[in-house]
Order: sequence, then C-alpha cells, then structure tokens
Amino acid sequence: QPVEATDDAFWDQFWADTATSVQDVFALVPAAEIRAVREESPSNLATLCYKAVEKLVQGAESGCHTEKERQIVLNCCRLLTRILPYIFEDPDWRGFFWSTVPGAGRGGGDEDDENARPLAESLLLAVTDLLFCPDFTVQSHRRSTVDTAEDIHSIDSCEYIWEAGVGFAHSPQPNYIHDLNRTELLKLLLTCFSEAMYLPPSSDSSNTNPWVQFFCSTENRHALPLFTSLLNVVCAYDPVGYGIPYNHLLFSDYREPLVEEAAQVLIVTLDYDSSTSSSPTVDGTTTGTAMDDVDPPGPDNLFVNYLSRIHREEDFQFILKGVARLLSNPLVQTYLPNSAKKIQFHQELLVLFWKLCDFNKKFLFFVLKSSDVLDILVPILYFLNDARADQSRVGLMHIGVFILLLLSGERNFGVRLNKPYSVRVPMDIPVFTGTHADLLIIVFHKIITSGHQRLQPLFDCLLTIVVNVSPYLKSLSMVAANKLLHLLEAFSTTWFLFSAVQNHHLVFFLLEVFNNIIQYQFDGNSNLVYAVIRKRNVFHQLANLPTDSQAIQKGLQRKKKTPEPISRTNSQDGVSMEGSRPAAPAEPGTLKTSLVATPGIDKLTEKSQVSEDGTMRSLEPEASQLSPEGNPPAALSDGDPWSGEASHSRRDRRRLSSASSSGQWTPTPDWVMSWKSKLPLQTIMRLLQVLVPQVEKICIDKGLTDESEILKFLQHGTLVGLLPVPHPILIRKYQANSGTAMWFRTYMWGVIYLRNVDPPIWYDTDVKLFEIQRV
Repeated sequence: QPVEATDDAFWDQFWADTATSVQDVFALVPAAEIRAVREESPSNLATLCYKAVEKLVQGAESGCHTEKERQIVLNCCRLLTRILPYIFEDPDWRGFFWSTVPGAGRGGGDEDDENARPLAESLLLAVTDLLFCPDFTVQSHRRSTVDTAEDIHSIDSCEYIWEAGVGFAHSPQPNYIHDLNRTELLKLLLTCFSEAMYLPPSSDSSNTNPWVQFFCSTENRHALPLFTSLLNVVCAYDPVGYGIPYNHLLFSDYREPLVEEAAQVLIVTLDYDSSTSSSPTVDGTTTGTAMDDVDPPGPDNLFVNYLSRIHREEDFQFILKGVARLLSNPLVQTYLPNSAKKIQFHQELLVLFWKLCDFNKKFLFFVLKSSDVLDILVPILYFLNDARADQSRVGLMHIGVFILLLLSGERNFGVRLNKPYSVRVPMDIPVFTGTHADLLIIVFHKIITSGHQRLQPLFDCLLTIVVNVSPYLKSLSMVAANKLLHLLEAFSTTWFLFSAVQNHHLVFFLLEVFNNIIQYQFDGNSNLVYAVIRKRNVFHQLANLPTDSQAIQKGLQRKKKTPEPISRTNSQDGVSMEGSRPAAPAEPGTLKTSLVATPGIDKLTEKSQVSEDGTMRSLEPEASQLSPEGNPPAALSDGDPWSGEASHSRRDRRRLSSASSSGQWTPTPDWVMSWKSKLPLQTIMRLLQVLVPQVEKICIDKGLTDESEILKFLQHGTLVGLLPVPHPILIRKYQANSGTAMWFRTYMWGVIYLRNVDPPIWYDTDVKLFEIQRV
C-alpha cells in the first residue's frame, strides 16, 4: 500500500543505517523486490527515488559537515545506484526522472511548478556539488572549526581539482576516504548515464543521452574542474607505486577503483559523434539570416569542447606519458612473479586515447612528433597478439586496429616505425631482429593466420595499415619480408580469390605494399626483394590467373579439401620468444557482449594522395552526389583499381548481403576479368625481368647456394631508370562516420557492463544496446 511521502520515519530507515557498503545495499535490495514495487506500488518507488534525491540535494546544500550527513549521502547514493537500472529497463518509467517533482522549484523559495527542475537535473547537480565538497571529497583549505566551514556555494571548485596535471599544478595530499567517497559518487553518475544501455543500437547515432547532455552543459558549474580532475586522476596514476615489489599485496590501493571509475565516466561523457558535428539546423519555419553563415559553434558538450582545446605541449606530454605508462603496465615483466600490480582497465584507456586523437588533432600530431608513439604502439600490438584467439575479446581487437588505422594515415607514423625494436616484451611471435615495422608486420601476420574466424572483417583494415606505412619503411627484416609473401601466397590461391566477392581486395593491398617499397625504398630493402625473387612463381600465377568458368569451378572445388582459411604450412614460424605464452582462447562460459558491425574499409577511410612535397590532398570520389534514393552510391567507383566491378559487384554485394553469403553469389569469368586486368603487377614483373637473370648468373658463376652473397649483390644493385614511373603514394585515412560512432558506443558500454561486477550494477537487467553471450 502507498506510504505517505510525509512519513519521514518510514523513509529515513532506508538511509539512516550507519555502516553499510554498496555491496550490502545490493544484497539487501534484491532485483525481484525492486521490480515488484515498480509493478505493484509505483507511487512508493517514485517517492523513494525523489526522497533519496532530496537527501542528496540537502547534503550538497549543507556541505555534509557531520559524519551522519555523509553517511546519509552515501547510502542514498548506493540506493539510487541499485534502483536506477530497473527504472531504465521499463520504458514507462524512463521519463520519470525527467518529470518535475512538485515543490522542487528552480528559484529559491518560489514554489511555482513552472520553475521546477526535473529530478534528473537536481540529482546530477547535487552529485557534482558533492564531488567538490570540502572534507568529504576534497581537502578543506581552511584549518578551522565547523562554525567557519566553507560555504559550498561560494567555493571555487577550480581550486579543488583532484590531481595535478592539465591546467593544475598542485597535487593534493592523498586521502583514501575522499577517494572512496568520490568513487561511490562517480559510480552513481555512471549509473545515471547508463540509460543508453536500455535503448537498442540505432543507425542515428545523434540521439544524445539526456543525462550526459545536461551533465556536460553550462548548467553544470563544475564542468571544467570535474573534467580536469577526471583526466588528471587517470593520467597521473602510477600503479607500480613506489617500486617496492609486492606493495599491492601489503596495502590496498584506494586510487585504482577511483581511476577506473574516472576513466569510465570520462569516456561516457565523451561519447559524441564527430561526423555529425552539432551545427544546429535552421528549422523550416524561420527564414535564413546572416547568422547562418557564421561557423557552427563548437560542440555543446563541454567535455568534448575542453578535450579538443587542450594545446600546451606539457599537457600533451603529461597525458601521453600517463596513457603509455598505464597501457604498458600489463607488459611490465619483473623477475618476481606477481610482484607488480597489473591494471585491468586497458580497454577504457584505449577508448580514451582514441577520443583524444579523434577530437584533438594537435594531440595526434604531438603523439606522432616523437618516437613516444611507439610506447603506445607496442602495448597495442601486445594486446592484439594476446587476444587473437579469444572470442570474448573481439572488441579489444577492433579498437586496437582502429587506433593503428587512425595513426597510419599520418606520414610520421610510418617514419617512426623505422626505429629499431629492442624492448623484448615476451610475445608469442617468432624471434627477429629489426624495427618496430617488423614487429607490426609479424603480429599482423600472426593475427591473420592464427586468429579466430570472427576476425576476418579486420583483414582489410590490417592490410590498409601496412599499405599506409609501406612507402616509409627503410628496411624490412627477412622474417617480416617472408611473412608478407606468405600472406600473398595464401590470399592468391584460386579458391580464396573465387570464394567471396571482395577477397581479391586483399591481394591488391599486398601488391600495393610491394610496389610502394620497391618504388620508394628499394635501397634498404634487399631482404624483401630477395623474398620476392624466391617466390616469383606467386606473381606469375597471379598474372596468369585462369578466367574461364571451368577453371573457376575447379578452383572452388579445392576449397572443400582445405577448410582452413589460410594454411600455416610453409610459413617458417621458428621459435617463439622466450617467456611468452601462446595466445589462448576464452575460457568456456566467459561472458561477452555483442557488437554492431563495423563499416567496410571503403566507408571507414578516405583516399588522399601524397604530393612531391609531402602534403596530402584528398581524392574526391567521382560520384559524391547522392543517388536518387538518398543513399550514397556504392563506394566502389571512387577511382579504385577495382572499380571495374562497380556495375555487377554492386548488385552482387546486395545479393550477398540479402542471402547472407549462403552461397548464392557465384564468380563469373567477366567478374574475374574485371579486376584481374587491374592487378598492379607491372613494377614487380619488371623487377623480376631485370634481377632474376642476374641472380641466376651469380649462382651459376660462383656455384652459390648462399643467401648472404645474393643479398650483398641485391644491396648494391640499383633499378634506377629500369622501373616504370613511380605511382603517386595513396594513403587511406580514417574518416569519422556514424557507423563507427555507434560501434564505439556499444563497445564502450559493453566493456563497462562487464567490468562492473562488484557490485554487479546492470547484471540481469533488460539491456537492449547489446546482447550478453557466453563463449
């Protein structure tokens, strides 16, 4: 039966209890009970919510000076964290927090309902005030008795930023009670923002999360200090602490839960689709004014705005060093097992790094300006290699590859890869001596040849990255050169080429890599040239690829005998690095969250041509105007070496997607001819024509079977004037689009859902953004 809102004795029992933890609240308030109250006595649930918010507002007003007030605030905070997901899962309740509560006026004593704030706004404003509450979540600046306590409304929260770093030089004394209280409040914020989990993924990624929108608006007077506090707390964190082995076993680290929570809140507030930049459209009724010509304002989301405006070198240095230190943490090898603390929030860090590069181009250029970018690259390659066999970590694979794709669009990244690789992180890859470029190629080869099936959509991206950096690679090791040729061999088998409509793209990418290196970096790449000569039959077979129906059928027959997508044979894998563990599949029963599909490489990237002076100009797709149905035309006719398939491949693709590749598409001689005629083999054929007779002559003259002599000859050889005119360098740069924005949203919330297990905030609620699956 409904309980009167005025019955304080009844309601106070929910938060008056002295010592509870958030885990206790979850145990004491079972899901079934919350749902029962929601269905059977909705007025009680409504009263409970608004009473709890009222207590938070009162706490924020008074400044929480007594232990009792602080306890009430924390208990309300835990209770709301428990209840909110059950409000969000029911569509009828979803508007509840956005309705006004009688009497909660915006204007001080004015009881006018016109002015009342929605409950959600009161809640968010109270939480932000509480996050800068002296002696509760921040160090008080006054050493004095309670009577002259600081008035929470007059304090300038910018003086209370939680950690030194961007825009703040003073590092406050660590106080673990404050850290615990901040963590609980941030958990509640994250729960407020999680309404996004209860809406199915939509193609319209512009539908903003009202909680985040309000929180990151000018209504939040603490937006700047809070953004800075979250960013600094994350980037200043050093999990290894004072370098004492086993210190994490001796005393509990109160900072880590705060850092995790801060990282999660930060990435959620930065969930913003930069491809549909928020320039408001003039609504149909108003006539256009001179105002419309002005540049659209920056994003209304202040967190995105602040992030995009960071510009001081020392701030960039602080952020980059912090992110690199944390990403490298799982790689830190010590002689004492388990002596160093390993952090678990690398996926949140990768999303944060992505947002930094995507929203702040100056930061991206800073990262690429020095070889510090390699401190980000090596951990990413480590994660990619480690997760390649694990179905539950597909999302991690994607974000790692997306970041490398974004970086590879800039020339400096390719140049940085020439730095010798000396850090020996134990990885399950062949031992090699060489550069970071070799490491990247060897790891990519490992992912393609021994990852699980669901990684196939990433092959295009992986090879695009290699194409983008190839014109700048001064000298590949023999191991990496052999890996590239092994990939070409695997991808150019007839059954692979004929078994899916876009498989031949992979061969085009690899040929482009070889052409770039031969044309622009021939001098230092005798290993690759030697490998090309040794495997010359692969190129001859490609040039003589059969195109008649019979041969196509025969090629497809072979597939039935070799079910493995890519043979592991004749890839001399050699011994793996010492101390490495093989990449393991997920433990059966591991939970994972589903992801939306990512856009194809043609939607994900935009072609740019590098001119003589190193500047890039974007190559406009010829058919950029929309086709009548309002959809962009299939992005195949954008001056592609493979655009011959445009006419029927567009049809094939549509058929392929409708038949969900259930084998309805069949390769035809015309189709094979349409792309075979465009295979860029001229440069390689010319190289073989010139060098093969010379190498054979040396072998016969000197009776040589020794590689080193041939390599020495190739090192001093030259092809100047003998090769075709160098082609312009093409770079495929990542471009933001709503497809990737939606992918990031589902990935990010999936990570947050799975990482919050203690307490399990969203577990067993009716989440719609993704499905929870077991491996």
